[in-house]
Amino acid sequence: MQQYRRKNHTVSMINFHLVWIPKRRKRVLIGDVEKRLREIIWDTCKEKDWKIIALEIMPDHVHLFVNVLPDIAARQVAAQIKGRSSRYLRKEFPHLLKLPSLWTHSYFVSTAGSVSNETIRRYIEEQRHHDVT
Repeated sequence: MQQYRRKNHTVSMINFHLVWIPKRRKRVLIGDVEKRLREIIWDTCKEKDWKIIALEIMPDHVHLFVNVLPDIAARQVAAQIKGRSSRYLRKEFPHLLKLPSLWTHSYFVSTAGSVSNETIRRYIEEQRHHDVT
């Protein structure tokens, strides 16, 4: 079970599910490229204090489920990982230079926590009914 993250002035659990694809949905994330991409993602997340919940690299797309602090936007996570990995991978694997860029500009993101939307909605609605003494 995932723990809340506590800092000086916040308690949070912000989880992003991100998915992104190589340019032209090419199946280039295999073998040593896949292995190195995994290292780059883990290193970047560790450096930024983002906690990886799950990571799966398929030949033509990446799934990352990551926990971040409240001052981090999903676009920052995607931009940091995609930018760094593109730079490193294209330098280390020249065959990737055949693509105009490694990643497309787009990505999918959804948020998730430890409770459902319905649970939160009910909790908020019930606040009015609790007596404060």
